[in-house]
Amino acid sequence: MSNYPDDLRYLDSHEYVRMDGDIATIGITDYAIEQLGDIVFLELPDIGDLVTVNESFGSIESVKAVEDLKSPVTGTVIERNEPLIESPELLAEDPYGEGWLIKVRANDPSEVDDAMTADQYSALLDGD
Repeated sequence: MSNYPDDLRYLDSHEYVRMDGDIATIGITDYAIEQLGDIVFLELPDIGDLVTVNESFGSIESVKAVEDLKSPVTGTVIERNEPLIESPELLAEDPYGEGWLIKVRANDPSEVDDAMTADQYSALLDGD
């Protein structure tokens, strides 16, 4: 069974967000990584780009599928994980640590209150 850190919030599209003040660190869950299989390509926004809550900010491609990445917050991209773009397979090694995708300065950090807790996300997956 997968482990879902309690300090994160989750979307039903399998992205997570960790808030630190108004900075949102966004990634995808290990469940999503397991479902995708071998990840071969990652498309992320540029620094300075605007992302919008529940809208696509990029895509992830595996040998099985291409999936849109959805943002849990609205704000400006302040950092992106460049090593992952070069070596997307690294995502599977540490999805909740070094495997984050982008960091966003959130316009309204309370938007993440609509995202699921770890327990709610785990219950969603158990219902599958």
